[in-house]
Amino acid sequence: MQHHPLKVLIVEDEAVLAMDLEFLLEEAGHEVVGWATCLKEADELINKSEADFALVDIHLTDGTTGVTVADRILRAKDDAAVVFMTANPKLIPHDFVGAIGVISKPYTAKGLLAALRFLQQGIVAPPPKLQLPTGLTLAPAYSNRWAL
Repeated sequence: MQHHPLKVLIVEDEAVLAMDLEFLLEEAGHEVVGWATCLKEADELINKSEADFALVDIHLTDGTTGVTVADRILRAKDDAAVVFMTANPKLIPHDFVGAIGVISKPYTAKGLLAALRFLQQGIVAPPPKLQLPTGLTLAPAYSNRWAL
């Protein structure tokens, strides 16, 4: 498969984690279009960026949940893809509001990169050919769609 870099939006309330994610994504060849810590910042980026993929934390600085942000991203762009990143996956609705899945925190750089390779294949040329990486849980709809 040819390398097809993703344009990624990061929604994370902890600046250090967002910067670390940005570094890892760029090192992996992807483009970070911006990062947000709250709903207002996320809305601004959703409206002006060309992101085709978003990594969304569940807890944001303004008390908004990442579920609300994910719903807005998925409603704003038909082909958008969202993956939650959280230590509290029980806070995600059963239908994942249309998101692909969740990466459990804490994650390692190696685990995150494996999840990104898998997700990149799933977004660019579904279904992914790689094995589902440890630490990534797919939403039921994507498990069925990708026959995993």
